[in-house]
Amino acid sequence: MPDLPPYPPLDPTNYDLIIVGTGVSESIFAAAASSSGSSVLHLDPNPFYGSHFASLSLPDLTSFLQSNSVSPPPPPPQSSHDFLSVDLVNRSLYSSVEISSFEPEILEEQHSRKFNVDLCGPRAIFCSDESINLMLKSGSNNYVEFKSVDSSFVGDSCGELRNVPDSRGAIFKDKSLTLLEKNQLMKFFKLVQQHLASTSETTDEATVRISEKDMETPFVEFLTKMRLPPKIKSIILYAIAMLDYDQENIETCRDLLKTKEGIDRLALYITSIGRFSNAFGAMIYPIYGQGELPQAFCRRAAVKGCIYVLRMPVTALLLDKETGAYKGVRLASGQEIFSQKLILDPSITVGLESLSSSLTDQQKETLRVLVPKAISSKGKIARGICIIRGSVKAKTSSALIVYPPKSLFPEQQTAIRVLQLGSGLAACPAEMHVLYLSTLCDNDEQGKTALLSAMTTLIKPPVPENDTVDAKPVVLWRALYVQEMVKGEFGGTISSAASPDGNFSYNEIVESAKKLYEQVMGSEELFKEETSPEKTMEEENDGGLEIED
Repeated sequence: MPDLPPYPPLDPTNYDLIIVGTGVSESIFAAAASSSGSSVLHLDPNPFYGSHFASLSLPDLTSFLQSNSVSPPPPPPQSSHDFLSVDLVNRSLYSSVEISSFEPEILEEQHSRKFNVDLCGPRAIFCSDESINLMLKSGSNNYVEFKSVDSSFVGDSCGELRNVPDSRGAIFKDKSLTLLEKNQLMKFFKLVQQHLASTSETTDEATVRISEKDMETPFVEFLTKMRLPPKIKSIILYAIAMLDYDQENIETCRDLLKTKEGIDRLALYITSIGRFSNAFGAMIYPIYGQGELPQAFCRRAAVKGCIYVLRMPVTALLLDKETGAYKGVRLASGQEIFSQKLILDPSITVGLESLSSSLTDQQKETLRVLVPKAISSKGKIARGICIIRGSVKAKTSSALIVYPPKSLFPEQQTAIRVLQLGSGLAACPAEMHVLYLSTLCDNDEQGKTALLSAMTTLIKPPVPENDTVDAKPVVLWRALYVQEMVKGEFGGTISSAASPDGNFSYNEIVESAKKLYEQVMGSEELFKEETSPEKTMEEENDGGLEIED
């Protein structure tokens, strides 16, 4: 951490809520709490907004990954006369960081600051994603603009990219499908749409529904029952429902999806198509990167009175010496700030020295929410970023590519997702594209091996200019790293936000934030007072979002 700027002491020193970290969950929470009238202090040790969801230039991304791949030493202990001081430390969420620049003279000297690279990619937003609903409800949509993701493909080891037939028009135009396959897929989508309509129109008893028995069976078995061929099943499971684990291998699948959950995922995809008149497909992406999403909620929170301070780590918790109750925090500046409740970044945990000290049972209970951060997580996800010259698909700027399990090599256990973005989304300079790759993994080697396999299929390393045999785009810069996934924890007065997960959309992250808000604030609905019938009707009519053509 560089030397801190000489911040003046914060005033006031008492708040209803202190939030550390400006990730998506924390920023939604700050905006909602501020809107409800709570006094909120929102801190971030970084010099930028977004935390683990930030969009950064290449130098800043490199610096962040390298500095956060090793846990920094704990700050020197400071005593408090009035409270028990418990040291906090930053626990690294990143490992096996490997960054390579193949043409540094081009990237570093001319363009390095012209990139907006996502730390948590690949990720996009479905038009019916809950994050969109919250943005419209809170007014945060006024601070961010979007563009459509042009295309979706399913890839294989031969380098072929097949279109995802996700609508009636796309099915009829798809030349890779036989007439029988088109009819089967149309029949299945019609059944799903009729079932969704029946759940919202309970008065129509004649409407077709999927039986309760089928809804409780594995989704892959239901697709087989519908007589869908393997190729179609793979598209539905991994490119539309966005599943990770091999659903065909029931014995080894760690997340076998039921039909009920599968239909919910299809509903998200289907209802996203056509929701906004100037969004061409199901997915949109924020111009200038994913970091714009938490910033939009932060800006809304600031309008409602939330106080923001960047470059300000929290070094210790302050507990009551007698009762063990949480009282406040000590900032890196040395100032002590107090609040009723506290929410921490997922990388912050209690120092091991503090855990081993002689704490009372009440003090240990107060710290309970932070203890799991030091010993457990939800698993790992390997992420990759490539800067390439050209495009992986001719005449295509932004696209999602999915490699289902075993599609690249027999040992591939999970799906690999790749998102290509171009200069139209302010992700990179003209004539270049950014590729984001990710896959769930058990260990670092497994994850990086899978990503390198996808990279080899899509792109090639730098070669002499006279080599024109291979039409694949050339990689100019590459980053590989593995991120630990940490779930959010609720602990009464002290809670912890979740890290970026392995999902392509924000639905689960937003749901986690809503549950945390309900538990911490005792309210079931976020931004309740922001909504009016007139505002809702106006947003539904004009789309409510800035989506560029």
